[in-house]
Amino acid sequence: MLTSPDMNNPHPKKILQSGNHAVCVETGSRLVRRMRIRRALLIVAAILSVTWAGSAAAGKGAEIYNELLEKGVIYPDERWQNYVTEIGERLLAESSDAGKTYTFVVVDQPMVNAWATADAYIFVTRGILAFFQSEDELAAVLGHEIGHVIGNHVGKSVTGNRLGKLAGILGTFATGSSSSYGLASAVTKTALASYGREHELEADEIGTDLILRAGYNPRALLDSIQMLRDHDNFQKTVLNTPTIYHGILGSHPAHNKRLNELVNQSQALVPAELAEPERDFYAMVDGLAYGDESSTGVVKDGVYYHGALRLRVAFPEGWDVQASSSEVYSIERTASGKAGPGKMSVRRSASPTETQTPEQYLTKTLRRDDLKDGAEIRVGPYPGYIATIETVAGSATELRQIAVVYKDGGVFLFNGELKQGGDAGIFAQAFLDAVMSFRAMTADDLRLVNNQKIKIIEARPGDTYAELARFVPVKSNAEAVLRVINGHHPYGEPRAGDRIKVIE
Repeated sequence: MLTSPDMNNPHPKKILQSGNHAVCVETGSRLVRRMRIRRALLIVAAILSVTWAGSAAAGKGAEIYNELLEKGVIYPDERWQNYVTEIGERLLAESSDAGKTYTFVVVDQPMVNAWATADAYIFVTRGILAFFQSEDELAAVLGHEIGHVIGNHVGKSVTGNRLGKLAGILGTFATGSSSSYGLASAVTKTALASYGREHELEADEIGTDLILRAGYNPRALLDSIQMLRDHDNFQKTVLNTPTIYHGILGSHPAHNKRLNELVNQSQALVPAELAEPERDFYAMVDGLAYGDESSTGVVKDGVYYHGALRLRVAFPEGWDVQASSSEVYSIERTASGKAGPGKMSVRRSASPTETQTPEQYLTKTLRRDDLKDGAEIRVGPYPGYIATIETVAGSATELRQIAVVYKDGGVFLFNGELKQGGDAGIFAQAFLDAVMSFRAMTADDLRLVNNQKIKIIEARPGDTYAELARFVPVKSNAEAVLRVINGHHPYGEPRAGDRIKVIE
């Protein structure tokens, strides 16, 4: 361990060696101040991006798009980007905003959502695409979001209710439960998509008019709403998780009655032949990326990826890596395949107090009074602390090490243990390397570990979702998943000859 001497600097820097790279780490109050400043800037950015999403600060859609682009969260399939744009432009041509520039974007996230901004950006998630049964339904949702822009609802919706939802955004930063997408992900879940019932109904009216004029069946609006309500029910009853999509799911009965009247009136105006769709919808859905990796994470080539927490850790080459819902652990393997003397683990730990440094977290929260050779570290943007734990004389343990890393308000605790007979120097370096490998997952990481895709098949006589579920890689509730993505939630079954979605 080296210390950089600077007689004029009261906060010296320690340098740890990881592999072939020197790791320079700040110590003391400077580190804490920088962490606070960084968090404050994130909060300010969140407030500005959400609070003034309307006409008072046009251009927020472009800002969100640029952030998504920077984070690599734009769905990379150009076919889908072009397809959604073609449908959007087809609707737009029939609107009072014909000739105005709109930008249609598919976001590479599994959540089911769509939203609009005042500067005419229409975002749909990759996740919602898997639940549509037709181009008409996709057009209905796009028409609804265009309706919000035409009605200037985003600008009118800057209310106390929206401001109150900022707590949810800030909470995701505080707990570390949000993804590495940061603000862009939080925005999709919050106030940008919150409108009053009047605004929702007006958007439905505009959208119904647009899809009728563009040659789509206005009945698709009711179908898309039913799909979203089925998904809402699936999330609550099967997955026990909250939903995200706005408006129509919490609508008043009077809204539902008016909406049905609106669609029924439009049905009378539907021409004998509807316009041709832009493309074969099921052909488009075939190969669409589906879902996200399990909340317990996955392991590939010794690297652990956790999608829900959006982090990855690399363990020593040749070590076994296993994951449970609460901990990831790695065990050394000898050349003969037997368990070796070394093991490491990482798990989420209790959050620190607001003012605690990583060192104080170990000594005060975890009450470790047996640390030696400690040093503050910086793992990418995340502050941390690493130390050796004193071992009892005569113990079977050669070396014990511990480290904590702060990530977005959460704490990740690393433990390492080497039994007698192992090489302490090699193990200490391997432990440091594992800690220093900790980082947020990128969009490329997500695509690497999540290769599930939608596959379109033709249902055969006697096919059931229970039988089909046996062959899909979904770890839990596979039968229910197949039903909901095919519009058959909660009890429907495929009909022979129908094209249906499975997951491979």
